[in-house]
Amino acid sequence: MPNKVYLLTGSNVGNSKALLNQAKLSIIQHIGEITAASSLYQTAPWGNTNQQHFLNQVLEVSTSLEAKKVLTTILNIEQQMGRIREGKWAPRIIDIDILFFNCSIINEYDLKIPHPLIQQRRFTLVPMAEIAPNYNHPLLHQTITHLLQHCSDDSVVEKL
Repeated sequence: MPNKVYLLTGSNVGNSKALLNQAKLSIIQHIGEITAASSLYQTAPWGNTNQQHFLNQVLEVSTSLEAKKVLTTILNIEQQMGRIREGKWAPRIIDIDILFFNCSIINEYDLKIPHPLIQQRRFTLVPMAEIAPNYNHPLLHQTITHLLQHCSDDSVVEKL
């Protein structure tokens, strides 16, 4: 039985649209089949707001990999695409985050699933709600739609 993982991709440096497409191809090649993909969204930066807007997309991926292997694989993809980690919430060529992995709860030093800030981020909830509105957050026991309706983040998330 394959695992279902939700990934958030984002970019705000260079040709973000092309970079997100390149990331999708690498995800297909190294992680698994993309079974659903949200629209692309232009989103205001979050955390460090003094930078370019992002393009974001949520992908649902069917994979035979375990969560830890998905993490090491996305870190390799980011590195191969030229990502340099310059600090928290810095501009980036590519960012790939694991949002959910099946209905798992993982709380390790280098891997936290569900992603701990999902419920605070419209740029994550809006594209996630497009492809999986009724997905139930395994820790908060609320659907993505409910989390989006009650999200205090009012930043702009615009479908392209």
